[in-house]
Amino acid sequence: MEGAEKEEIMGQCAEMLEEHMSDLTVPRNIKRLVNKVKNELRNGNGSQALRATAVISDLEELAVNPNILSHTRTLVWNLVSQLETVSVEE
Repeated sequence: MEGAEKEEIMGQCAEMLEEHMSDLTVPRNIKRLVNKVKNELRNGNGSQALRATAVISDLEELAVNPNILSHTRTLVWNLVSQLETVSVEE
């Protein structure tokens, strides 16, 4: 997988998070965490694999949050699956 493909996957994940933040049922504290993750995906320091790994860690922490809704948790695990392809192929 080339760098452009990895960046495209990370961009798609950031867009999915952006769309989810407009959902009125998502609590504010979850939106703050989602925004942090989204910014890290787009503007993080380090290689693509390092950024993906850091975001995966944040998403796993978000997934176990008791305030998270089930559809948000599903989105989080889908994003983790996509980002794992970026983090392991460098």
